[in-house]
Amino acid sequence: MTDGLTALRRGRAVVDLSTWRKVLVRGADAAVWLNDLLTAELEGMRSGESRRSLLLSPTGRIRADFTVTPHDEGLLLLQDPIQASPIDGALTPYVLSSDVSLEDVSDRLGLLALPDEAAPEGGWAFRPSPLGTGRGLFFPSHVPPKVSGLVPADPEDLEAFRIERGVPRFGVDLAEDSLPHEAPLDEAIAHGKGCFLGQEAVAKVRNLGHPPFVVLSLDAPAEVSAGDSLMAGDREVGRITSATRSDGGAAALGRVRWTARDAELSTGEGTALRRTDIRPTPGSAL
Repeated sequence: MTDGLTALRRGRAVVDLSTWRKVLVRGADAAVWLNDLLTAELEGMRSGESRRSLLLSPTGRIRADFTVTPHDEGLLLLQDPIQASPIDGALTPYVLSSDVSLEDVSDRLGLLALPDEAAPEGGWAFRPSPLGTGRGLFFPSHVPPKVSGLVPADPEDLEAFRIERGVPRFGVDLAEDSLPHEAPLDEAIAHGKGCFLGQEAVAKVRNLGHPPFVVLSLDAPAEVSAGDSLMAGDREVGRITSATRSDGGAAALGRVRWTARDAELSTGEGTALRRTDIRPTPGSAL
């Protein structure tokens, strides 16, 4: 176990998210335009706040999962770089005649995720961080703030911590053919909004049906790997999408067919798997 992973578990870690995409949306129509497209309710969001959101296709498939926070010049969109489609590219076709511009400012801004009680020297903060809780801290990319009393956690530490907590990651456990209903993403969807892209498809599945797949949080008594088959008896019903060693065994997430969501599961090699609770707030121990 690394020092960074231990610090994450204890809520004493600082995570550098400077590689995340940061897209600035500005213009007279920016706030209303974004609110009409995104699943989150952006109205009433104040400086220092943030909200998780999704961009969906017209058929309700996930195209991007990101955080929105106000900026002096407009709104900033913060996106995990593992996602295949940059959010600015996905949004650009919808600009049309709106007074809106999108600019990738990733190289200008650094970004940290910190516990709420941290006292960094410099930067400007917002809550919650893109990891779900704690606070995010922007800083000019060439002037990193001083942070004392915290242990740096690297991307590998953060990934292991995420998998231990059973938190699905878009681009890993969910793909661009996924529906939001496959994972606990309600925090990113304002179901009572007047409109957003893909809203009718979301409402139809939520009220009248179910997704074809679902993401499960799993424990195993032995090591398992991403890509391993998931079996219900002699029938393959899905794949492990994420895995990490954990306390003599493994923690994992797997995407399985809806019809197998309650079945007894094992890997193709015969390792029995036990379901655990998915905790929908990544980084909550920050």
